[in-house]
Amino acid sequence: MASNTEEAAVDMSPFFILYKDGSINRLRPDVNAPLCDDPQAPVRSKDVVIQPETGVSARLFLPKITDPNRKLPLVIYIHGGAFCIGSPRSIVFHSFISTLVEKANFIAVSVDYRLAPEHPFSATYEDSWAAFQWVISHVNGKGSDSWLNDHADFSKIFVGGESAGGNITNDVAVRAGVANLDSSIKIIGIFLVHPYFGIENDLLYKALNPTIADKYSEDPRINPLIDPRLKSMACKKVLFFVAENDPLKKGAMDYYEGLKKSEWKGEVDIMETKGEGHCFHFFNPMSEKAVAIVDKLVGFLKQGY
Repeated sequence: MASNTEEAAVDMSPFFILYKDGSINRLRPDVNAPLCDDPQAPVRSKDVVIQPETGVSARLFLPKITDPNRKLPLVIYIHGGAFCIGSPRSIVFHSFISTLVEKANFIAVSVDYRLAPEHPFSATYEDSWAAFQWVISHVNGKGSDSWLNDHADFSKIFVGGESAGGNITNDVAVRAGVANLDSSIKIIGIFLVHPYFGIENDLLYKALNPTIADKYSEDPRINPLIDPRLKSMACKKVLFFVAENDPLKKGAMDYYEGLKKSEWKGEVDIMETKGEGHCFHFFNPMSEKAVAIVDKLVGFLKQGY
């Protein structure tokens, strides 16, 4: 935790303050959700370690199994938090994924990547890609996790996330498009909820990438429209969610419009929520507008059936 005498580089109160010396003050304690291993529960959950050497892990979610011979669509979820906060154990993310799993009946893997600034900015991307590779290593039913071996349909994969997680999601899909995946592995779609694709005078990017601080628009992770690999992006469909009062809306809209005109040959859809700000659905999940986001996502994910 940084002292009050240090100068702030990015003040994202009430969530965190990032200081110019590279330290961070996370202002809210992370409230973790408990696991559930009751086979009769609507959704079971468990934690797994993916890379012991880096600490990369994931929380897995499994709906109640009524037909053990039926394979389920698979969702890989990458949480947000400005690359600096959050985990799959956080109650907001755990509850959100549990709700989707129960409503849309799929198996989910929620990725726990290393956070900045204690770790390099690039680690968030590398860890999420490592998690994706670990997940698809189960395609032949011989991976280390029984839930994925027994229940996941690897021809019906979705990847998604919100905020920074939406940005990382896009990077995973771009990488997958040039990775020579097994032909039985298919990413049907990705969903990007209030995604981060840069912002004017991007103080967060500058603080987390001090050696290339003024070149965020030249970073293909932040500006994927300049990435030559984009035309090969692995998914068939991209669903954007934006909020009218979100400072990140412009970056998302620019990418949405550019993607439609790009060489990538897939379908693009978007849902805008009027009168709301960034990730409002986490703060008031029972509101009519938040429920509308969940309903739209459930419909998108049910394309896996």
